[in-house]
Amino acid sequence: MTRLPKKIKARARKPEPAEVPSDLWELRLYVAGKTPKSVRALENLKRLCAENLKGQYHIEVIDLLKHPHRAKVDQIVALPTLVRKLPEPMKKIIGDLSNLSNTQQVLLWGGMSSRTAKSSPEGPDGEGA
Repeated sequence: MTRLPKKIKARARKPEPAEVPSDLWELRLYVAGKTPKSVRALENLKRLCAENLKGQYHIEVIDLLKHPHRAKVDQIVALPTLVRKLPEPMKKIIGDLSNLSNTQQVLLWGGMSSRTAKSSPEGPDGEGA
């Protein structure tokens, strides 16, 4: 009787993490379809990033109507929600980012530009994101 050789477990090399520039902003915008509020949130986010991050950002839009399981990843409970994954620490802000007060809070929240915003990072009610 011929013996088959023992299975050899091939060790796959662990892939090297992609080189991510330390100043790259990784943002996730959670939305529910193409509602006016969702579209406005994405437009406002793109404008804020273009004005303040000068190409050093990546926006991932996650439509929870198509991918509801993704809400668990960042513990999303309201929409639209913007999550800043990088730079750490992770932070969230809820809403379409449309009014001026919210824009100032987003700039401070993300540290995008302390020169363009005059309110505190905690917001008008003293609570942080």
